[in-house]
Amino acid sequence: MKALILLLFVCVGCVSAEKPNVVLILSDDQSWTDYGFMGHEHIKTPHIDKLASESVLFRRAYVPVALCRPSLMTMATGQYPSVHKVVGNDPYTRSPEDRAKMISNIDRFDHLGKLLTNEGYVSHQSGKWWEGNFKRGGFTEGMTRGFPQKGGRHGDDGLKIGREGMKPISDFVKKNKDKPFFLWYAPFLPHTPHNPPDRIHKKYQNLGLPKTVARYYAMCEWFDETCGQLVDILEENKVRDNTLIVYVCDNGWIQDPKSGKFDLRSKQSPNEGGTRTPIFFNWPAKLKAQDRKELCSSIDLLPTIMGAVKGKIPEGLPGLNLLPNMESQKPIPRDMIFGESYAHDVLDLDDIEKTLLYRWVIKGKYKLLLTYDGIVSKYKSVHTREEKRPQLFDLLADPHEKKNLAKDNPEKVAELVKELNDWYKPKTAKTIEVFK
Repeated sequence: MKALILLLFVCVGCVSAEKPNVVLILSDDQSWTDYGFMGHEHIKTPHIDKLASESVLFRRAYVPVALCRPSLMTMATGQYPSVHKVVGNDPYTRSPEDRAKMISNIDRFDHLGKLLTNEGYVSHQSGKWWEGNFKRGGFTEGMTRGFPQKGGRHGDDGLKIGREGMKPISDFVKKNKDKPFFLWYAPFLPHTPHNPPDRIHKKYQNLGLPKTVARYYAMCEWFDETCGQLVDILEENKVRDNTLIVYVCDNGWIQDPKSGKFDLRSKQSPNEGGTRTPIFFNWPAKLKAQDRKELCSSIDLLPTIMGAVKGKIPEGLPGLNLLPNMESQKPIPRDMIFGESYAHDVLDLDDIEKTLLYRWVIKGKYKLLLTYDGIVSKYKSVHTREEKRPQLFDLLADPHEKKNLAKDNPEKVAELVKELNDWYKPKTAKTIEVFK
């Protein structure tokens, strides 16, 4: 009997010591408001709503840059754009040499795919991936052939996931369900082209919305549907309980009702519509559902994931391993996060400040934006720079940043400018107009 009890104890210990599977769900071009659980009036996202209700949810969460490539690079490396140097989507020259040089930045870091592979994980890349072949990102399997292959700019075959079904992920999970695995699920959804299935589109057409808005709303629901399919795959293979699902959006999107493009103060903008996103962590075996009030940033994803797998966390990362505070439900010891914004094109790969447009900091309820003299390069910028002076907002009272409080609060502006400079102070870029 004692031997049986000891055997049971050892087996329970073995189960509890299993490394969790990791699934990173990355939506593409979706505003922080555009989910059912975030209170949207029309958009239906029942599958993500259910996940969020069962998760440690951060509603006040952010990416430090509102453009997909630098944002995804931050998630892969745990570093700010000013450190990983991939500050835009493309080199201004569009030359093969400069594209290769931009991609080589990932080799300077212990990135997420590489770190998990070193911990014995098998991994699968699908969806958006800019940094060459999936193998360069440390993935053992993947869909993206990558530059310099044809169509390899930002995902090639990987961009079919979700839009053309989930079979590559289903096959991977079925094959590897007895091993610890990592899924990078970054579908080209709800990103343009906004061409949702008619069965979903009709729901929003009937609401009398502008055509462009109805299509975008339907895309959000289509993305949500694929998330439900992903969870079903985990459940069918009986790996759901010990799988850590992390959700974040790469950057925001506010649909321009008059065109198929994004509106101001969303994608590429440092405003809430560009940088804010819900982030949640779902791990049934370990984490109780919580609706957290603290700030969270995508720089926290890598250290938190590596903390969950009890793996090596690279030294000097700016983000936090949130897992201990999520498990204990104790407050997170931070009230401040930072961000930066650059032009779409990288004018000088060796001097990123030539295209620096904004720096920003959120401390408590306040957000400060500083505008810089970066060159917009090839594409017309979405940044009107209508307000060249510092912009200060009370995000709790004014989440859509309608009232600039900077002029009446010079001491708060000075305090937050110091915080920004202590974090990262540009060497050559200048503010367009210093507040006086």
